[in-house]
Amino acid sequence: MTTHKTLLDKIKFRIAHQGPITIAEYMNLCLADPEFGYYMTREPFGAKGDFTTAPEVSQLFGEIIGAWLVNQWQQDGAPDAFHLVELGPGRGTLMKDVLRVANLRPAFMQAAKVHMVETSPRLKQVQKNRLSRQSIQWHESFESIPEGPLYVIANELFDALPVHQYQLTPQGWRERCVGLTDAGDLTFGFSTTTLDTRLLAESIKNAGLGSILELSPASTALATSIAQRITAHGGSALYIDYGYTQTQVGDTLQALKEHAYVSCLETPGQADLTAHVNFEALATASKKAGAIPHGPITQADFLLSLGLLERAGQLGAGKSEAEQTDIRQAVERLAADNQMGTLFKLLAITANNIPPVPFSAKN
Repeated sequence: MTTHKTLLDKIKFRIAHQGPITIAEYMNLCLADPEFGYYMTREPFGAKGDFTTAPEVSQLFGEIIGAWLVNQWQQDGAPDAFHLVELGPGRGTLMKDVLRVANLRPAFMQAAKVHMVETSPRLKQVQKNRLSRQSIQWHESFESIPEGPLYVIANELFDALPVHQYQLTPQGWRERCVGLTDAGDLTFGFSTTTLDTRLLAESIKNAGLGSILELSPASTALATSIAQRITAHGGSALYIDYGYTQTQVGDTLQALKEHAYVSCLETPGQADLTAHVNFEALATASKKAGAIPHGPITQADFLLSLGLLERAGQLGAGKSEAEQTDIRQAVERLAADNQMGTLFKLLAITANNIPPVPFSAKN
């Protein structure tokens, strides 16, 4: 059995002996390899990590998500038993803030069974430490969530699911892959796989030569599974991520290390590797499964409509000037156009066509 000291060595060995790998395979190895994968070995979140998520910016984010979930439960007739599920829970910060608000509605908490879907043993332990006072069940996949009404939250989950990339060449749409140069370094190239043009969205049928299209079968499969469950048993899902509202071309694959962008091929397993989320694809998959998509709307519209400024005022009341400044800066980070406000979007999935607040029938 061959042993490797780094993921780079492992990937090079695999390519040298088995041939080039798809972008999706490369992403999966970088993020989820049991021995060297990014989420298996590193502490990605916060100032000392590689990036900061909205729940880590301020408790305001999770509290508003919690209030939204309680409102959805009430709008659905307050089912007396349901599953509250978070996919990709990070350090458990979002769920901790959600439950702080949910505990203000004892009937909600009495009906709720809380589930966390996490593939990283290391992050699972971090979550257990943070949520030690809560009764929570952990799962390695969504498929093992028991049947029944469910309310799902996924914050920055879909951007980490693998994508396949296809580039338009004179020979048609060819799948991009990761191979080796003559010198033995990782490089991007093409496989012999082509894309059936009948699968192309209308918005990209006139794309020019060199255009890159990203498809994420893993994302649409997960969205389909969740929508099927909601259609069959009731409930809602809320997806929060950065991405685009309509299928478009563009290379959005990016690597982030210590809050700075690096080459995607430079340090596999040591940098976060993501791609922008195609919200149109998630909505279409959900609709085909029988559920109703709402949105997407911007994070700014969602948070401000649900009282971000008012809650920030309450949180800052009686606090020191320095604490109030921190709260104001957090609000700006979450909702400003040049921060997370318009880059991040939210898509809601429900079993009926009643628009959740603050989504409207136009979304």
